[in-house]
Amino acid sequence: MQSPAATMNEPTAIHPTAIVHERAVVAASCQVGPYCVIGSDVELGEGCRLVSHVAIEGPTKIGRDNSFFPFCAIGMAPQDVSYRGEATRLEIGDYNEIREYVTISRGTVKGGGLTTVGSHTLIMAYAHVGHDSVIGDHCMLVNGATLGGHVTVEEWAVVGALCPVHQYVRIGAHSYIGGGTTITQDVLPFSMTSAARNTHAYGMNKLGLERRGFSAERISKIHHAYKTLLASKLNTSQALEKLKAETDRGDDVDLLIRFIESSERGVIK
Repeated sequence: MQSPAATMNEPTAIHPTAIVHERAVVAASCQVGPYCVIGSDVELGEGCRLVSHVAIEGPTKIGRDNSFFPFCAIGMAPQDVSYRGEATRLEIGDYNEIREYVTISRGTVKGGGLTTVGSHTLIMAYAHVGHDSVIGDHCMLVNGATLGGHVTVEEWAVVGALCPVHQYVRIGAHSYIGGGTTITQDVLPFSMTSAARNTHAYGMNKLGLERRGFSAERISKIHHAYKTLLASKLNTSQALEKLKAETDRGDDVDLLIRFIESSERGVIK
């Protein structure tokens, strides 16, 4: 059934083979392609495009100008044996591209009840975002990246192809994970981590930072922090104390220090 919001303007852009629940709210500017299924308690913002064969269940709230490609499954029940049908949620921001066969689960009660995806993200084919995960703005999940439940991916991070990420892991802002890397501990902000380097943080994501407009001074301070953490003979506690004693370390290094000190699973060094 066509939702009331979709009848406000014409022509409507809901394909006759699509099924839209009467309690779904679909903005009139949305395009809903062939054989899509939009369930109850789904809200689609302005300008969203569902190419074909897209399934969205609720409660799910989706912002504006998001694109969903064939056979992705959005807002489905969490893959958790303790889930008992509670009305948990998924919220997705604006201007995201979600490609073929992507799966994004709603939250669980024990995890806070909410899975979130920010804005301007690219989630490539066959990627999975597990229940209660938090994806920041401008992130990229490459083909087949798999996030267990309760994973946090901070802004501008890249999770490479075929990377499994353990539950409760945090992926730091502006970090880059090479393809095929199994992640079981927190990934440092600004770092490059790869299975080809024995799953170690082998340096700073300098190219990524330059592309995002980081000044030479900011990059230099982050580089100094990484040399202290990764290339000195100091252990982590000693390296942190040394960095905190430096008065001109800058906000980026403060972020790095806070990230390490708040880690519950330990960080990849």
